Amino acid sequence: MAITSANQLELLQTAEAVAREKMIDPGLVVEAMEESLSRAAKSRYGAEMDIRVSIDRKTGRATFTRVRTVVADDEVENYQAEFTVEQAKQYMADPEIGQEFIEEVPPVEMGRIAAQSAKQVILQKVREAERDRQYEEFKDRAGTIINGLVKREEYGNVIVDVGRGEAILRRNEKIGREAYRPNDRIRCYIKDVRREQRGPQIFLSRTAPEFMAELFKMEVPEIYDGIIEIKAVARDPGSRAKIAVISYDSSIDPVGACVGMRGSRVQAVVNELQGEKIDIIPWNDDQPTFLVNALQPAEVTKVVLDEEAGKIDVVVPEEQLSLAIGRRGQNVRLASQLTGLDIDIMTEAEDSERRQKEFEERTGLFMENLDLDEFFAQLLVSEGFTNLEEVAYVDLDELMVIDGIDDDTAKELQARARDILEAKAKAALDKAREMGVEDSLIEFEGLTPQMVLALAEDGVKTLEDFATCADWELAGGWTVQDGERIKDDGLLEPFDVSLEEAQNMVMTARVMLGWVDPTEMAGATDDGEAEEEAEA
Repeated sequence: MAITSANQLELLQTAEAVAREKMIDPGLVVEAMEESLSRAAKSRYGAEMDIRVSIDRKTGRATFTRVRTVVADDEVENYQAEFTVEQAKQYMADPEIGQEFIEEVPPVEMGRIAAQSAKQVILQKVREAERDRQYEEFKDRAGTIINGLVKREEYGNVIVDVGRGEAILRRNEKIGREAYRPNDRIRCYIKDVRREQRGPQIFLSRTAPEFMAELFKMEVPEIYDGIIEIKAVARDPGSRAKIAVISYDSSIDPVGACVGMRGSRVQAVVNELQGEKIDIIPWNDDQPTFLVNALQPAEVTKVVLDEEAGKIDVVVPEEQLSLAIGRRGQNVRLASQLTGLDIDIMTEAEDSERRQKEFEERTGLFMENLDLDEFFAQLLVSEGFTNLEEVAYVDLDELMVIDGIDDDTAKELQARARDILEAKAKAALDKAREMGVEDSLIEFEGLTPQMVLALAEDGVKTLEDFATCADWELAGGWTVQDGERIKDDGLLEPFDVSLEEAQNMVMTARVMLGWVDPTEMAGATDDGEAEEEAEA
């Protein structure tokens, strides 16, 4: 094919036709043509030459030029595309390094192989432009619902035609054992849009909790308008789900609005989710109250919340235990996902047995260490004393309110408790020193001898060692792996050291060692909190 006046306009017409069909910029197609013609010219004139082609966007005329660059004498590598200042003087008046000499060369005729190569270049460029267009179109639609047509199924993954592109619904993102045939209509949640080597990948999901939330937004006008907010969703796809809602208008019942007249609104969502049963629960900022709601339909007798550990104990009547746990633990698992808490369910009998065991352990502690008879030790436990520190350092008045304890007895109890604690502290300190713990760590404010010993047993023996610890390594914490909360035990967790206290101690140690500027301490602490939130 020769580039003649007869087919100059044909180039532009072809570019526009391709651009219109693929819905991309015609300029990109023309650029691809220029590159393909340049390759054909190089195969004709020589691959070493720098041949460039420019197509006039109005007339379609293709101009072929050869470019040579002026370089230093010792830098000439390609004699066909580069020349020295001396050589350039034949063609240029006053050549300088870096200048380019451009001369027009005769257009080439494309042979069959060159034409095929040119076609491949154009197709490749068009595909890349098409992928960019698809990515730009769908990247902002992540987090929304899309309707599509099933094209085919590959190894359990469903390829979906979503209009101007293809999306993939992976096997693990389908509900239960859903099966689709070509041309079936399908509704999915756009979970992610990523730009990859083979083009933009649009990942769909029907199991994501957000899919249910978006379906409710479509069915319930009050959610769409912001009068009702979906606070949390937990799903066991295809089986059961719980959704927590709150109304910002006191005249509108959030649960009733989501259920709809005769259940019409929730039934529309259930039908889309293959019959998934949905519990709609009123949200409450008070976690124990919200948990009681989340465990419906089971009735709860008592809730004990440990906020620091993110754990909650729930006591239910014996006959309600199986209902609270649910089939294969489904009910309690969904309630745990909804509240973000670890839930431990026990019967009233188990709760009574646990409290009795704690009572006996504390009674034994006071009997053994304070040399008290069982009755006297039980009096202390009944009044809420749980350890020797509380007895040793509490106000005398709090001991004297117990029947049978006068001023002298209270003082004697405190003296015994302090003696025991001092003896234990000395023993811990002696053992820590034997293990090689340095005085810089022993004398660090906030660490008791027992804490120092616990650190030493884990290899933390110097202030430098301590300063390299992360706050969660000391106080413990929770991490989420594959959707499950996993407990990380802290070295100082048995001593009730909070995450904030651990953070402050570590930062103080770093300041003492000169690792951190004291003026930056507040900022660094804030960063630590941000990191902790990100990990959570």
